[in-house]
Amino acid sequence: MYYRWEQDALYLDCSIQPKSNEDRIVGPVGESLKIRICAAPTDGKANKQLIRFLAKKFHTKQTAITIVNGQTNRHKRLCIKKPLTIPDGLDMVEDRLT
Repeated sequence: MYYRWEQDALYLDCSIQPKSNEDRIVGPVGESLKIRICAAPTDGKANKQLIRFLAKKFHTKQTAITIVNGQTNRHKRLCIKKPLTIPDGLDMVEDRLT
């Protein structure tokens, strides 16, 4: 499973594809959530764009999203504190939202 809830925080195991044509959530692939990001993986640009993109998708502030593991890797574990919505197409339990 690519996600888990711990109290009001959502943890995601993600596989990031930088230098893509568009920012989008592809969906679950194996044990991770595949996400495509336009930015190049240099100087932290892809990480910053990933956080901006997910903040919009989960309707939360950028400061509520942290990269727990994988700062310099395509495979990352993210923590989203108090997400307000779950993006369409993801099967996470939405009743956990406040």
